Amino acid sequence: MKRRIDPITLEIISNLLLSVSEEMGITLIKTAYSTSIKERKDAATAIFDAKGQLIAQMENVPMLLGSMLSVVQELLKKEPPDNIKPGDMFITNDPYAGGGTHLPDITMVAPVFVQGKLAAFVANIAHHSDLGGMVPGSTSANADSIFQEGIRIPLVRICRNDEVLQETFQFILLNSRTPRERSGDLLAQISSNKAGVKRLAEVIAKYGPDYFAECTDALLDYAEELMRAGIRTIPNGIYTFEDYLDDDGRDLERTIPIRASITVKDDSIKVDFTGTSPQVTGPLNLVYSGTLTAVFYCLKAIAGQETFSNAGIYRAIELVAPEGTIVNCSQPAPVGVRVDTSQRVCDVLFGAFGQAVPERVLAACNSSVTSAIFSGVNPATNHYFVYLETIAGGAGAHSSGDGLSGVQVHMTNTSNLPVEALEREYPILIERYQLCTDSGGPGKFRGGLGIQRDYRILADHLEFTGLGERHKLAPWGLAGGGEGERGSFWLTRSGQQTEKLKSKLSGLVLNKEDLISVRTPGAGGHGTPSERPPEQVLHDVRESKVSLDKARSEYGVVLERTYDGELLMDEVATSQLRKSLSLQPSAENRKTHAEGSLLK
Repeated sequence: MKRRIDPITLEIISNLLLSVSEEMGITLIKTAYSTSIKERKDAATAIFDAKGQLIAQMENVPMLLGSMLSVVQELLKKEPPDNIKPGDMFITNDPYAGGGTHLPDITMVAPVFVQGKLAAFVANIAHHSDLGGMVPGSTSANADSIFQEGIRIPLVRICRNDEVLQETFQFILLNSRTPRERSGDLLAQISSNKAGVKRLAEVIAKYGPDYFAECTDALLDYAEELMRAGIRTIPNGIYTFEDYLDDDGRDLERTIPIRASITVKDDSIKVDFTGTSPQVTGPLNLVYSGTLTAVFYCLKAIAGQETFSNAGIYRAIELVAPEGTIVNCSQPAPVGVRVDTSQRVCDVLFGAFGQAVPERVLAACNSSVTSAIFSGVNPATNHYFVYLETIAGGAGAHSSGDGLSGVQVHMTNTSNLPVEALEREYPILIERYQLCTDSGGPGKFRGGLGIQRDYRILADHLEFTGLGERHKLAPWGLAGGGEGERGSFWLTRSGQQTEKLKSKLSGLVLNKEDLISVRTPGAGGHGTPSERPPEQVLHDVRESKVSLDKARSEYGVVLERTYDGELLMDEVATSQLRKSLSLQPSAENRKTHAEGSLLK
């Protein structure tokens, strides 16, 4: 008979689990070698019960958290519990075997034993800068097979009796262009799990394995109840929306549709991606667990912000993602740039939810993980390096305020790489790092701004990979708000004209004094621009968020500079211009948003 679990004890245990997960994350980040993990925090940690159900997670990068969803259950399928011993640790990165969503993300899992009984698991995942493949960084813009994207690590032991198995360890290092860095990061992941095993064993021993298991079951039930209560606040109905990826990385002329139908019925939700594009030749395919993660994130944002993040949430969700589509691809489809597809899945789901609960939904965000990857030999160290940066953009405006500028959104939550750290470790100089004027969509509430980051190259024979989205199709606005600005990549070689680059490219050779300029998308506005108070427009212009021309053309605000450079508003001219300008969106655009689709 199960004992009654009082809510105070349940709350204490839930917070203990979170603290263990967070200590694991801090250990990983503080002991990692690469800037990708120690500076950008491109990592996540989680705790699972003895049955492989997610019971707690570090609040960090949603895409990575979802990458671990099925890894413990896959482990239990492969290794019967009797074969798993204290001091074991397992490693994998294979998206098609529960190991993540693309190859640079390595997952490690360790069992937790208390009183000789398998009581739980801890796990972490981290993005490694290079694991082989056809291009440095293991994320190619135009791969057509996962075999071109790097080494696939099956679910195997990396530790036995708390000792590193050198056969596995060295095999991984041999397949990386940066083995010294990989060694440091792998050891950091092992250290993270060891810290988690120690702390979690202390928690379980305090309450006893049986009572702990009852409490974690109760936490799963509680999360389900809270999520179902949140779903009941969404009106019953069927809501559909469609949006597009710019291209698939290989065929740059074809946009890729993603379509979702959301059915809300009382306390449950069905999300159906029937009608979405078949899987593509290029590397934007997404495995099922990645799509499930995006659905999890969106549903939690809309209906369960206070819900404890664990597997109980999934009980309220039915997901239909037809096999062989871009949201549930089959091997050996390439998946290197899958995160941009997950970002567009979020846009589609929020677009659909916007028809049911518009007050809870943002206009379209930059919704891309704009990546700049530089590699080559650093003359200062004579070592080969791979430097990965994902650059933030704008967040969508909403019914209560402006969108945030220069932030990561949705499925990513990595930090920027500080200029000082970048310039200390790599032969690159940052010449400009600023918000992009006019990149936020106009509206009563303005969309967030994208970022411009200019890289001056300080050594010869470096390579550049650029991975961008929303370079063709702008982030859409809501309720009459305007589109955000598109992203772009630019190259300036010494003594030559600046040229615009493709949105996805690999293998571009750079030499000393070349300049790469990365400009990320802004975000959509919310509400009619003419409803924005002129004083706020004046403030935006003073902060270089809006130009004088856009203040006049988009907002109908006339500003002039005095002889000493001060900006003043001509109130009479502004009043007249606002009366004469038609700042409403076109009838066609209003109809399109109302029907839950999006014009290409």
